[in-house]
Amino acid sequence: MDYKVLEKQSFARNEYEIVPVRFEDRHNIMQWRNEQMKVLRQTRLLSREEQDTYFNQVISQLFDADQPGQILFSYLKNGHLIGYGGLVHINWLDKRAEVSFLLDTRRIQEVEKYRLEMSIYLTLMKEVAFEALAFNRLFTETYDFRTEHLQILQDNGFVLEGRLRQHIFIDNRFIDSLLHGCLKSEYHNAK
Repeated sequence: MDYKVLEKQSFARNEYEIVPVRFEDRHNIMQWRNEQMKVLRQTRLLSREEQDTYFNQVISQLFDADQPGQILFSYLKNGHLIGYGGLVHINWLDKRAEVSFLLDTRRIQEVEKYRLEMSIYLTLMKEVAFEALAFNRLFTETYDFRTEHLQILQDNGFVLEGRLRQHIFIDNRFIDSLLHGCLKSEYHNAK
């Protein structure tokens, strides 16, 4: 399916591409979410039935919306699914969105591959947000134990904007959340 709000549906860099999230990818996405709950806001394991219902009742409605609350993509390498994510918590009035990203659990084990594939993904998200949608701002929230993830954000033009101290409780301890942002003007200046 295509997003009504986007003229262009596919965004690519070399062998990497993002396309509107595909129904066929829902169970891989569920598996990765369940395996990586520690880095997500998800608090319990998802079932296949819940994932099917979510795709059928929530995701399916996003494609025809004039201003969807989220725009999700399947992330492909040479046509094969390697991750997913998109723009979430979209505020159309203020022209901003949070960047969401999750890579296949096996791929995050290889640091250089993770660095490359996340960097390409962020480049594609900036193209969607700043060029296709004319947004002004992207932001992220990342738990501070994800040092590699945080470095990749900063290496890709996301500026540390704040720290929410002891914001979440993981593994019997409180963890800080770090907020990063990227502005359209910074994106255009870097091009």
